[in-house]
Amino acid sequence: MDLSTTYLGFELPHPLMPGASPLVDDLDTVRRLEDAGAAAIVMHSLFEEQLIEERMTRYRLDLNEESYAEAQSYFRGIAGFDLDVDADIALGPDQYLEQIRRIKRAVSVPVIASLNGTTPGGWTEYAGLIQQAGADALELNVYYVATNPLETAAEVEDRLLEIVGSVRRVVTIPLAVKLSPFFTSLANLSTRLQAAGADGLVLFNRFYQPDLDLERLEAAPRLHLSDSSELLLRLRWLAILSGNVGASLAVSGGVHTSQDALKSVMAGADGVQVVSALLQHGPEYLAVIREGMARWLEEHEYDSLRQLHRSMSLRRCPDPQAFERGNYVRILQSWRQ
Repeated sequence: MDLSTTYLGFELPHPLMPGASPLVDDLDTVRRLEDAGAAAIVMHSLFEEQLIEERMTRYRLDLNEESYAEAQSYFRGIAGFDLDVDADIALGPDQYLEQIRRIKRAVSVPVIASLNGTTPGGWTEYAGLIQQAGADALELNVYYVATNPLETAAEVEDRLLEIVGSVRRVVTIPLAVKLSPFFTSLANLSTRLQAAGADGLVLFNRFYQPDLDLERLEAAPRLHLSDSSELLLRLRWLAILSGNVGASLAVSGGVHTSQDALKSVMAGADGVQVVSALLQHGPEYLAVIREGMARWLEEHEYDSLRQLHRSMSLRRCPDPQAFERGNYVRILQSWRQ
C-alpha cells in the first residue's frame, strides 16, 4: 500500500514520525524509532531559558574564574535549567548541537530540530547553529501564555511573526511553527505565518495545566499524557486550514491509533506526530499504527493514502461557515437524558 506523503518538502514513505520528546535523547531509542519505520525524527525542544542560562553561566565564570573556581555551583538555573544538575535530564545547548550530529550519523531519515522560546532575540543565533550542525528542518515551538491584560492580541501575533521572520532570515532549511489553538483568528494568522517564511504548521502545542494543592496552597504541575479525545480540536483546525494555506500541516497531540492517524490525514495532515503512545508502548508501536493504516486502506479499496488526503476538509464544503454552525446547532440539540 502506498502511504507516501510530502511534508516540509520531504518526500516521505508515510506521514508517521515521533513528535518532540525525550525519546530522541538516547541514540539506541532513535535507532529503534527508525527500525520501526519513523519517516522523520523530531528532536525535543531546546528552550530559550537554557540559552540564556548558558550565556549567564559563561559570563559568571569569566568574571569569577580567578577568585572562585567553584563559582558555577553558586548559581541555580533559570526555570529549573541548571546546566550541571539537569545534565542527564535535558541536553544543554552545546550537547543539543552534538546530538543533532550524532543522530544525523545514526539515521538516514530527515532530522527536525526544535526550538522553544518567546522572544525574537532568543531564537536566531541557535537557529543558525542548528542548521550548521546538520538538521534538515527546524520546528519553532512557540509556548507563550498571554497573561498581561495590557497586551493586545495583535501584539502577541506580531511578536510571533517577528520571531518567524527573524529565524527565516538566518536559516535556509524548512521551517515549521508549532502553534497553540488560542489565537483569536487562527486561519488569518496561519496565512501571515506562511508569508513570514513558515513552510509548515504543527497543530497543536499542549498547554500543561497546573492543578492546585489544597494542603500546601500552591500550584502543582501535573504531566498527563494525551489520549485520543485531544485529537478532536486538531481535526477541526486541520480541516479548516487544509487547502486554505499553502504550508504543510502536521498534527501533534491525540494520535494513539491507526484510526486517529487516518482521520488526521482525512482532515488535511501531511505529517502525523506521535508522542504519548510511543512513551506508553515503546518505539515499535509506530509500526503498529502504520500497519493498521495500510490494512484499513486496503479493506476500503484505496490505492494510496493520497486519495484519502483532505477528503474531509472544509474546503470540500461549499459553505464552511454554514456547515460549522449547522453542526454546532445539531450537537446542542442532540442531547437526550
